[in-house]
Amino acid sequence: MAIQSPAELKMAELLVEALNLEDIDAKDIDPEEPLFGDGLGLDSIDALEIALAISQEYGLQIKAEDESTREAFATLKSLTHYVDSNKG
Repeated sequence: MAIQSPAELKMAELLVEALNLEDIDAKDIDPEEPLFGDGLGLDSIDALEIALAISQEYGLQIKAEDESTREAFATLKSLTHYVDSNKG
């Protein structure tokens, strides 16, 4: 497992809280593991919950139709990078 950066840990904590992932410890989420499908096993409803939590926490509106959104939601690392690069 890759080591989480402090920003990735904060994002992982946001995911665990927003999605009520009671069986998962934020520090155990591999930043390079897929968030959807075979990785963490999230689905499209989870993506909406994550987008809402990011909006509330960072004031960043994530548009579903934006091509970069799909890439951003691939892994914890990519999501953290996307938010850090686009927040105001």
